[in-house]
Amino acid sequence: MSAEIPTAQAAKPSTRSRLVKSNRRQMLLFAALTVILTVATVWGSRVWLNSETLVFAVGNANGPEARFAAKLAAMLKTTNSRLHLKIVANPDSAKALAQFDRKQADLAILRTDVKVPSRARAVAILEHDVVLLVSPAGRKIKSLAELRKRKVALVADADGGATFIRKLLEVSDDPAFASRLQPAPPIATFDQLLAPGGYGAVIAIAPVSRMLRDKSIEQQVRRGRLILNDIGESKALVRRYPGLTEETLSAGMLSSTPAIPSEDLDTVGLQWVLVAQSRLSTAVAGNLARAIYENKGELALENGFASRIEPASTDKDAFIVAHQGAADYINDDTKSFVDRYSDLAYLGVAVLGVIGSLFAALYTKVTRIAPEKASELATAILDIGERMEHATSMEALDALQDELETVLRGVVIGLRDGTISKDGLDTFKLGYELVRDELALRRESLKRHGGHDDNVVIVKTAQSA
Repeated sequence: MSAEIPTAQAAKPSTRSRLVKSNRRQMLLFAALTVILTVATVWGSRVWLNSETLVFAVGNANGPEARFAAKLAAMLKTTNSRLHLKIVANPDSAKALAQFDRKQADLAILRTDVKVPSRARAVAILEHDVVLLVSPAGRKIKSLAELRKRKVALVADADGGATFIRKLLEVSDDPAFASRLQPAPPIATFDQLLAPGGYGAVIAIAPVSRMLRDKSIEQQVRRGRLILNDIGESKALVRRYPGLTEETLSAGMLSSTPAIPSEDLDTVGLQWVLVAQSRLSTAVAGNLARAIYENKGELALENGFASRIEPASTDKDAFIVAHQGAADYINDDTKSFVDRYSDLAYLGVAVLGVIGSLFAALYTKVTRIAPEKASELATAILDIGERMEHATSMEALDALQDELETVLRGVVIGLRDGTISKDGLDTFKLGYELVRDELALRRESLKRHGGHDDNVVIVKTAQSA
């Protein structure tokens, strides 16, 4: 009776091939997920750590502070910055600064003639106000002391401007001079104020940006109606009053032909400074400074305010100390890519290790299709040995021999591609050698009996024994 030889083992190689492909796909998938999640985590952490909504306290809603804050908020939005502004309007600049001093705001704008809050740190210089000393043509003023003998018009449109100039001229020491120092009418021009029978001089405090845009002074100087005077006491005044700065009206600044002024004029001025709370993180302040300096062309107002934004002074003895984040950017704006993103690189390595370990554990313990143990395939070998007892022809033995070799070939391939482990390999080898030897004995017996013998005694395999 010929033995029925099952063909189930023939499907083993393709099954193992599918297992290999499945494991490889899992490894590639987990590797891709590790990279994607690492990048997402690092980027999300960077956004979360550096994203912040800053409260910006401003004065009157129609004033330059409020309009600059609105421009800054719009610029941050259009550049997809991680910073956002919440603008809080106040009746005037003094109340806005008081809100900042109470720590109810992160940002504010101040002019350096006010009392600076102790926690204010400079981010950027937005504007310069300069003091102009103007007199009728032919009546040059050589010193501020000469003003005490004249009737003087005071032009100052900013909050506290008139108070600042009165303090600068020390009018409290001379009541008679104080009475001659009078605020100018709002719409009066310099030539109207200096007309015969009017004022003997005009002191104005005006933004440099407006002077460069306003051609009225240039025209009146050209017509010979007024002259701009040098303030020779500028150095002494700067030493006497903190917050005051030395300024120079360069020759030809207002007009190149003819040059107006005709020579450099020394004067004094004040700065408009964007300040932040000292507690504001270095990263946030640095990002704000970067956004302002790299997009300052978008922040200028229609009247010229903030058209000449400058870096804050990083000197330790500056009137308003620069915020550390702004100072870092100002002093080191050529950071290399590695320096700028080294913290992210360290974070990325740590996150990559954690996520990679989690996916490796998941693959090893849960999703991975474990390789079949070699000892388990010994059962298939011994099963061939059992069926060999019923093989009564050479054809049946050849079929069993082919089946045995197929199992062996599958094990060799499985050991190579990882679908079969080496566990129990010695057991498999022992079973294979037993069955192989039995097949050889059975084949010799059949040959001696003419290829057919039902009475051949077969050595029992380990399984049947």
